[in-house]
Amino acid sequence: MYAILDIETTGGQYNEEGITEIAIYKFDGHNVVDQFISLVNPEIPIQPFVVKLTGINNSMLRSAPKFFEVAKRIIEITEDSIIVAHNASFDYRVIRMEFNRLGYDFTRPTIDTVELSKKLIPDQRSYSLGKLVRGLGIPIADRHRASGDAMATVKLFKLLLSKDKEKEIVKGFVKTELKSGMSPKLLDIVENLPSKTGIYYIHNEKGDVIYIGKSKNIKKRVNQHFTGTSSKSKKIQREVYAVTFEETGSELIALLKESEEIKINKPIYNRAQRRTIFQWALYTEKNEKGYLALKVQKADGRKKEITSFGTQQEGRTFLFKITEKYHLCQKINGLYDTKKSCFQYDIKQCYGACIDKEKPEEYNQRVQTFIAESSFENNTMVIIDKGRSVEEKSAVLIENGIYKGYCFYDLNHQIINVDILKNLISPMQHNRDIKTIIQSFIRKNKVKIIRF
Repeated sequence: MYAILDIETTGGQYNEEGITEIAIYKFDGHNVVDQFISLVNPEIPIQPFVVKLTGINNSMLRSAPKFFEVAKRIIEITEDSIIVAHNASFDYRVIRMEFNRLGYDFTRPTIDTVELSKKLIPDQRSYSLGKLVRGLGIPIADRHRASGDAMATVKLFKLLLSKDKEKEIVKGFVKTELKSGMSPKLLDIVENLPSKTGIYYIHNEKGDVIYIGKSKNIKKRVNQHFTGTSSKSKKIQREVYAVTFEETGSELIALLKESEEIKINKPIYNRAQRRTIFQWALYTEKNEKGYLALKVQKADGRKKEITSFGTQQEGRTFLFKITEKYHLCQKINGLYDTKKSCFQYDIKQCYGACIDKEKPEEYNQRVQTFIAESSFENNTMVIIDKGRSVEEKSAVLIENGIYKGYCFYDLNHQIINVDILKNLISPMQHNRDIKTIIQSFIRKNKVKIIRF
């Protein structure tokens, strides 16, 4: 658990400040599960510049509870949690100081979203909370009030979790959560997982990620790992100590994150997926008569492919479909072995290229149309898909044919240009596998595409 908090203080000399307001949101990595918000009577005057900044004045706090009256609730809501705050060293120092005055040693692990943002979202103009979240398109209300700033930090932290490709935050979370020597029951682990689309991470006792997977039903898929009888399943069952997850809503984003994060984290039981999983590709070559032939062949990095496939059969099935759709020739594409006309010509779906009845120029134009429609090369576009909730959508950005990353956005916000989107996206690498995943997803699913 995380205790994401913000405090407002009286201002004044170092270690002489008093807390005037505190807000704590208990966050399980996905949702806020508890909260505590209260004004606090600091029993000392507030500095005038602080009154102007926060709007909290001395008269507002006369009837507010004193710190010792809210201390127990603060201990309860932060127990077994990592404290998360923007400039955590300040908030944590002041809270510890207040507890020290009561004779209580308040100790919690902390995460500072300022330092985390500098690492995961570099090159921002400012890392002050207000400017940072506005630049990232995160709405913020009640600026310089504890509840507003703490909620903005929740949304910022959620974004940082999704940008943490090496899963350092999650690994730290797992280490904090696990009790040494207590092996959890597999049934209990599964019980706490959602039946939703997303990515899941299987951790060992050290917190290390030993397997990364994606599923449209995380609970069901992890249960299959835990009930499987294969050698890999049995090894996972012996070593698992925790399973964390990230909902994506979009299957496309789950596929993209899985591909990239396996290559970055190199989990021990994802060995096969560290390399490309698309061993076959579709190429075009001109035959001796000048016709452009489409061929499914073993992937060759030296040649420019149109798209890729996991198996040869998948490639051939696709080639049959597009040969029919674009009225191409089965004989030229190597799908029908004959010295005469192809089967498509016999049923009047091929215009006779197989028997030199159609000119190569006319035939090749349809092949080029297929290539243009199948590729997003040099295109700038956004693929719109489901979000993590009904109030949200996801967006995948491709700029000049290069995959840039993904983001989630509120339905109240309209994506009208690429620059707005660039502030929101979690940047990701473009490679051959990523290109194929996007092409395959567009082929198999009805998705909304906005072209710029």
